[in-house]
Amino acid sequence: MNKLIYFAMPLLLIGTATVADTARPDAHAPAGVMGDHSHAKGEWMLSYAYMHMQMEGNLDGSDDIAIADILMPMPGTYMVAPTEMTMGMHMIGGMYAPSDRLTLMFMTSFLDTEMSHVTAMGGAFDTSTSGMGDSSISGLFTVSKTTNSNTIATIGLSLPTGSIDETGVTPATAPNAGQLPYSMQLGSGSYALLPALTYSKAESTWSWGAQLKGTIQLQENDRDYTLGDRWQATAWAARPVSEQVSLSVRLAWQDWDDVDGADAALNPNMVPTADPSLRAGSRMDAGFGLNWITGVGQHNALRVSAEYLVPVEQDLNGPQLETDSSLVFRTQYSF
Repeated sequence: MNKLIYFAMPLLLIGTATVADTARPDAHAPAGVMGDHSHAKGEWMLSYAYMHMQMEGNLDGSDDIAIADILMPMPGTYMVAPTEMTMGMHMIGGMYAPSDRLTLMFMTSFLDTEMSHVTAMGGAFDTSTSGMGDSSISGLFTVSKTTNSNTIATIGLSLPTGSIDETGVTPATAPNAGQLPYSMQLGSGSYALLPALTYSKAESTWSWGAQLKGTIQLQENDRDYTLGDRWQATAWAARPVSEQVSLSVRLAWQDWDDVDGADAALNPNMVPTADPSLRAGSRMDAGFGLNWITGVGQHNALRVSAEYLVPVEQDLNGPQLETDSSLVFRTQYSF
């Protein structure tokens, strides 16, 4: 496969860890940024995060598209249109540093999704899925360290632990259950490379950072398709308002490709979410966050953070559901 050329890319991608003074509340990035820091030799960290995403309405490019323009009898339209979707993701992770130069990270996820639809005949129905999502393993390598910044290289691998065989009852399959579209599946069904590039720095009264990361699918799954590659770039600034609390602002951009191939069990003419050529897009979000830390000065430290993000620009291969908002909550315990 031509994607094998990407195996060499992580050797060129570097990232930075948290700022040197780990007692500061802004020593970690905002809640929505993962893999931003490393640890000292022998240190462990356990983490739990929850992300809630709300999607409502459809876009074609950056323009709103009415439900009536998606459904038949308009030419080239569909029997079913999605109207809204909610997704909740629980993420459980752990980090361990066998040396000062290397931190190992593992993460797994559990998803709950629900999507509402209307039909060309005037009906309405919902579909939902719930279960384990994909997992990942990563190595964070310290490249250099100064008094106010740490630089690391991150190489990760996404593991296809999430199901791609989720089914549900729809008007087209009732009373039986049929294969659900790509966005309702719990995983990718394939391994993916997770390179990352980040820079962060602590100033005397504030800190800032930036990160570039990718998700590069490495194979076709057993349902004969491959999810599109995804690239993400983000930059943030944070300022402590007390010894324990900091506030942050962030811009987050992402771009993702269409599905390559197709699931033979899906009819791309039935609903846009089943059309592999209507999965790509890009989005810019603005985020506002809070970090809180306690226990510093002892060996253990507890961090709690939250971030709210809203899109400022979206460009979707549509019709495709647009994102309204995201909320991320994260707690981390180091020992």
